[in-house]
Amino acid sequence: MEPEKPHQPEEQQPQEIQQPAQPPEVLLPGIAAQMRAALSNLHLAAIQLAPPAKRDEDPELDQRAAVLDQSYYRLLRLVNNLTAAQIFQKEGPLPLQDLDVVQVVGDLCDQAEGLAGLLGLTFTFRCRTPRHICAVNREGIEQLLYQLLSNAFKFTPAGGSVTVELKCAGGKMLLSVTDSGCGIPPEQMEVLFERYRHPERIAPQPHGLGLGLSLCARIAEGLGGRLLAESQPEKGSRFTLAFPDCLVGSGGVSDVAFDYAGGFNRTLLALSDALPPQAFLQRNLD
Repeated sequence: MEPEKPHQPEEQQPQEIQQPAQPPEVLLPGIAAQMRAALSNLHLAAIQLAPPAKRDEDPELDQRAAVLDQSYYRLLRLVNNLTAAQIFQKEGPLPLQDLDVVQVVGDLCDQAEGLAGLLGLTFTFRCRTPRHICAVNREGIEQLLYQLLSNAFKFTPAGGSVTVELKCAGGKMLLSVTDSGCGIPPEQMEVLFERYRHPERIAPQPHGLGLGLSLCARIAEGLGGRLLAESQPEKGSRFTLAFPDCLVGSGGVSDVAFDYAGGFNRTLLALSDALPPQAFLQRNLD
């Protein structure tokens, strides 16, 4: 009689651990936090290498440092957009307060006009009324307008025009940005406001990730409105924000931080993706 063989445990096949799929916008703010810390160190090092006082005295140093600042501002702008992606996780309306929307939009356009000149663009702000109070989210309106202006500046060649128009019609506020640029290809229009979810549709530079327009669409929704896009290749584009012309009777404060300028020129930062190096000379940073 043969002795019994010791029991051999059955070999178990390694099991693949299934991770729940997460939408990309859940991860983006965390990535932005990691990038922001590294960018801060790089900026401090750049200031030590090219102090503002020396840049004022040395035009050649100022021009070289301007290229570095241009890259820094563009990266910081990207980090701000990644941080702002947290808005996709928050449903419902944005906090609103009664503000003079003409002043909010007009002040931003005043700051953008000089930068448009550096690109050889004609910039116009049109509004028939000098003052109009309605319920808005200031941070949201500014972020949306900066995003649309950045795109218009980037894709409109020198000699072209960019026009911002604000008007009331049919119980709605209409804020539009129109350019005479290259327009948007028809195949991009169908995923225009969610292009960052379609990596196969992400175009090379100077196009970005497509996150900016997605943020604009979510802001429009948070204002109780919507964002409309019209475009003709080689003729230009128009984006129009339509939102209710109403009052809320209170001065609410937003709890969503769309943008972090960190003491920098906010307009220069928000439009950095479209601006040439000379926009970042020391005289423009002061």
